[in-house]
Amino acid sequence: MAKRSDRLEEKAETVHKNGAFIDHIQRFSTDEACREYLEQRQWPDGPVCYHCKGTKVYKLKGESTRPGLYKCAACRKPFTVTMGTIFEDSHIPLPKWFAAIYMMMSSKKGMSAHQLHRMLGVTYRSAWFMAHRIRWAFRIRKKRKTMKGTIEADEVYIGGKKTGRRGRGARGKTAVIGIVQRKKNVMAKPIPNATREILHGAIKEIVVNRSKVFTDNYMSYRGLRTNYDHQYVNHQNKEYVRGEVHTNTIEGFFSLIKRSILGIYHYVSPEKLALYLDEICFRYNHRKIGDPERFANAFQALDGRLTWYFKKKAPPGDLIAPASSFPQPDDVMNRFR
Repeated sequence: MAKRSDRLEEKAETVHKNGAFIDHIQRFSTDEACREYLEQRQWPDGPVCYHCKGTKVYKLKGESTRPGLYKCAACRKPFTVTMGTIFEDSHIPLPKWFAAIYMMMSSKKGMSAHQLHRMLGVTYRSAWFMAHRIRWAFRIRKKRKTMKGTIEADEVYIGGKKTGRRGRGARGKTAVIGIVQRKKNVMAKPIPNATREILHGAIKEIVVNRSKVFTDNYMSYRGLRTNYDHQYVNHQNKEYVRGEVHTNTIEGFFSLIKRSILGIYHYVSPEKLALYLDEICFRYNHRKIGDPERFANAFQALDGRLTWYFKKKAPPGDLIAPASSFPQPDDVMNRFR
């Protein structure tokens, strides 16, 4: 049997290989190091003009020139690697941006803006906007028919502790549908209500025909057998598992959403709920890799500058319902029941 000291050394070596936060801070301690990494990710084959996509560019190196500035020989316009990304026009140093992304990616339940404000030494307003810019980058792009095999689908209702009915049909709550492919990825998004048309449309949008789809016995799921091998468990009769038929995976994911909002964020408005869900889905879908790999994967989605978040209509190509369709809560509290 291995000695305790040997086991601790092996565990420490594993943590070092996976990458610790201190290693990240040391690696990306300067703007130059962060910019070099960003250029390698954004321009693997060399600098590309942001304006005309030309490759004949040169770097400006004057004394009064800001670091990382390039100029295109074709269109004669200057550009940097941060243009068109969430870092564009930000006065916050890149090392703090990189640290914020790493912390949000390595924290299973997320990182609140107040925590970023305290740890990064920026104002709360800056930390809040940084967090939303990062969530905006992780938004789920619309991908049709990407799930197949064994699928679970269910809904959860978000909106705070209120008197009256709980769960389905509760007044002043936002419905969220979740669809998970077992042992793989999950998708969750707000929906106006849990009618048959909306639930069927959400499933058909992303699940390949003839897949196995497991739900509970909610009447709105009836009729899925037209396109899928649909089976359900009857929770009203206290049936939760029947062979391989259950919804435990998606319900476990819903519990992670509840712990994130109740324990970390405390308050999420219906208008911003979609972005918080996309952030949680991103971490869940990259759960099988280490923090450095998850951080690197995050840079594949950092395109698109969020100039101002509060838009009532979702951008084209996103699985985000218009905020105007969300049921509005009666009070400002938006916690889980």
